[in-house]
Amino acid sequence: MSGTATVHHAELKPTKLELLAQWLPSQPWFEGDAHDPERVGAYRFVDPDGEVGIETLLVRSGGLTYQVPLTYRAEPLEDAGSYLIGTLEHSVLGTRYVYDAVGDPVYVAELIRVIHEADNEADLSQGEKSMSVLGSGITAVSNAAMQAARLIRVLDGAHNHTAIPLGILEGTWTEDGHERNEVLATIR
Repeated sequence: MSGTATVHHAELKPTKLELLAQWLPSQPWFEGDAHDPERVGAYRFVDPDGEVGIETLLVRSGGLTYQVPLTYRAEPLEDAGSYLIGTLEHSVLGTRYVYDAVGDPVYVAELIRVIHEADNEADLSQGEKSMSVLGSGITAVSNAAMQAARLIRVLDGAHNHTAIPLGILEGTWTEDGHERNEVLATIR
């Protein structure tokens, strides 16, 4: 299992959704309305070194659901300015630098590990989980020289890669009273 993510009962300024409302319109994959983002689910992984917060939000806007992985750091991540979403003030931890996690090596390594090891999301130190994820494990391929993880940002079933993956991360959550199950990431 991915471990237990420490969740603090804290006030955030701005909130995560307020921060995303500023950032989402600049993303080429976002087609929604930045004024109405709604959180429909979230899951966490745990940094093995305990330094980086790793959380993925599922956000609905304009009738579509988007996957937005975030990392939270106490200090700026070197050479990752283009992935910086912004900063927020956490009432317990202080200033947090919030990154689009696809540019954070801690997130990428943990995503690949979870898929490889057929692992799942982290438990939470407090609060309830709003969704679950599960890695498939990896299909061994003798000629696979290098593996690449691909995150699926728009969760509409049409943005999945058509090549057969070596492994996947699949998520399950409830949205509008119905259970949804989607491939969230692939390794190929």
